[in-house]
Amino acid sequence: MDFVFEGLSFSIPDDVYQPSEDSFMLAKAASKAKGDVLEVGCGSGIASLACASANPKNNVFGIDISDSAVKCARENAKKNNIANARFDNRDFFKTDIFGGLNSFDSILFNPPYLPTEYNEKLEGPLNFAFDGGKDGRKILDPFLARFDRFLKPGGSLFLVQSTLNNPKKTEKKLKALSYKTKTVEKEDFFFESVFIIKATKNTNPHI
Repeated sequence: MDFVFEGLSFSIPDDVYQPSEDSFMLAKAASKAKGDVLEVGCGSGIASLACASANPKNNVFGIDISDSAVKCARENAKKNNIANARFDNRDFFKTDIFGGLNSFDSILFNPPYLPTEYNEKLEGPLNFAFDGGKDGRKILDPFLARFDRFLKPGGSLFLVQSTLNNPKKTEKKLKALSYKTKTVEKEDFFFESVFIIKATKNTNPHI
């Protein structure tokens, strides 16, 4: 698959998640992130590269469980002459998701959020981009339990959410961590609504 988004050219092999509406929404929101930025599950690199391209002073990183995705993101960065984006291979499941990383001003994440039964799993690494477990939160909940320590004071999380995976539970977890949330992008479809939550640490939790 080859396409152009916001002036950036992307080539994506069949074994890497093909960007869809959720990817474009996150990429649009990511262009507003500043500073040191990490995209978890970078896939083709669309959100990371949109962020890096819009903000040349940013230092943007991307990590993914898939070797093919990391290679794809690196190649797309080279194709677009984006020097301020770095993609390192970190195994989402087999190693610490944040292993060897420092803290960031923003974290971007489009988690696998589709509720998935065993007989609905896909063959190969592409399954990691879709398989959210039975409730769509298999990856999301462990992420929410850990991301906070990797955000700098005043940092923000840009998170894709769907009405399929109980976004109210996500907002409750974020509130418990003293984050203020707001929806910055949203699209409605016939079977779900998809939106981007921006969560920022409330430095005064009594407000």
